[in-house]
Amino acid sequence: MKHFALLLSSFCILHFSSAAPPNIIYIMADDHTSQAIGAYGGRLAKLNPTPTLDKLAAEGMLFENCFVTNSICTPSRACVLTGQYNHINKVYDLGGRLKPENQTLSVEMKKAGYQTAMIGKWHLEEEPASFDYYCVLPGQGKYHDPEFIVRGDKPWPKNLINRHGQHVTDAITDIALDWMKTQRDPKKPFFLMYHHKAPHDMFEYAARYEDYLKDADIPEPDSLWTQPAFGSIATRGYQDELLPYIGTSIGDRNLRRNYVKEWGHENLPTAEQRKRTAYNDYLKRYLRCVKGVDDSLAIFFDYLRREGLMENTIIVYTSDQGMMLGEHDYQDKRWMYDESQRMPFIIHYPNGIKAGTRTSAIIENVDFAPTLLDFAGVKTPESMQGRSFKAICETNIEPADWKKAAYYRYWMHMYHHDNPGNLGLRTKDYKLIFYYGMGRDDKYPRTPPGWELYDLKKDPKELVNVYDDPAYAQIVTDLKQQLADRRKAVGDDGSDYPEIEAVIREFWNYDASARAKAEQMSHDYRKMKEAEAARPKAK
Repeated sequence: MKHFALLLSSFCILHFSSAAPPNIIYIMADDHTSQAIGAYGGRLAKLNPTPTLDKLAAEGMLFENCFVTNSICTPSRACVLTGQYNHINKVYDLGGRLKPENQTLSVEMKKAGYQTAMIGKWHLEEEPASFDYYCVLPGQGKYHDPEFIVRGDKPWPKNLINRHGQHVTDAITDIALDWMKTQRDPKKPFFLMYHHKAPHDMFEYAARYEDYLKDADIPEPDSLWTQPAFGSIATRGYQDELLPYIGTSIGDRNLRRNYVKEWGHENLPTAEQRKRTAYNDYLKRYLRCVKGVDDSLAIFFDYLRREGLMENTIIVYTSDQGMMLGEHDYQDKRWMYDESQRMPFIIHYPNGIKAGTRTSAIIENVDFAPTLLDFAGVKTPESMQGRSFKAICETNIEPADWKKAAYYRYWMHMYHHDNPGNLGLRTKDYKLIFYYGMGRDDKYPRTPPGWELYDLKKDPKELVNVYDDPAYAQIVTDLKQQLADRRKAVGDDGSDYPEIEAVIREFWNYDASARAKAEQMSHDYRKMKEAEAARPKAK
């Protein structure tokens, strides 16, 4: 019997070692938040915006707690490719660059014998030269009549092709299909990164979606209208004096940038009408872009099925981060609130992942590369800080030693959408956010530091900041220690920007002296903005 067992074991090892390695298709949209995917069951699910993705989730596995480590495009993409946090890969903001030798995921895939391709939105400045093939948008790219950078006789990024008459979503899918049909080597496993620009702002959908949701009533989040216990002095100012200046808005709360002004609704008679109209305008534009992505994936997946590629191909669908769709009266991303921090993550692999499974295990985008490499049979490089969750995919069991929290840090203090610099920790039960309110440069003045704590069991929509509630005093102490420990573990020791680190330490305990200083900083910031508004505008 022992001999039979050994023979069977040897046969299994031989069988699986000789099996063809899986193909891997990593699909990433831009700003496609989980509440705009039906399978996640959010308020927009009833609109049925993503039937293709919902089917993919039903046939695969959905991660409920996938989090970005820095909710902004370029840094997130760098984390995915390097398996490193941004303070390690040094891609802190939208100006970050990732040299070919540091595009570790694709480098390692090539070493493992994979044919590699990068198609669509790249947004990492340097040439994606680590890939065998690339066809990528310059920067953000254009929604209509897009151009793409390819290899050619001229130096990067001067070799351009044009897709006149096409919407960018259609163009990216056509290019991906063309690569699959004409350039893919059927004798080799392939690794394709297939990245959509949509639904990034300013939400220029294809003309055929003009009537989609035209007469629909878009469900609203309660926090679009009222949330008296939300936020802190860091996000609202002392006695709400900074509400007109922090966090770009749907309604006309933010004086500098809001969707009432953006889309010309200022003439409506009441603030409520202006906000509601702007919200519906925003959501319909956004969801029309989402619908375009979902429809394009249906075409792409149909091709995979016809070619018999679905069974031995790992398909990942995700986004570079989440997106605020009116929650807390915010637009865009950057925030550590769940709608922005959470990334959708669906993985489909009939040969290795049971259909219709879900997990609450916490994963971060630094874990993506180790996981995909693990599926390809590649050991995680020592440079990567992430950890493979392949075993979770295969067993739907969260290991006892798996991470208990996600780390977050946003560095672009007050750039573009008026979000203060912050860092924090997100466990399954709580979220602790520390706004230190300072940038890596002197372009924008400091904002008041402040702390926020949300009890996600009682308050999943993050409406009540309980940081100062005496009942949570011990939880605050414990989470601060966990946050300090996590910063140390991931190497975020503050040595790259010691002036910021000094502010973090000064306001860490948040005693009476720190609070008084924060109040004064709030007053000073308000006075500065009022003075700016009073100055004559340049003609």
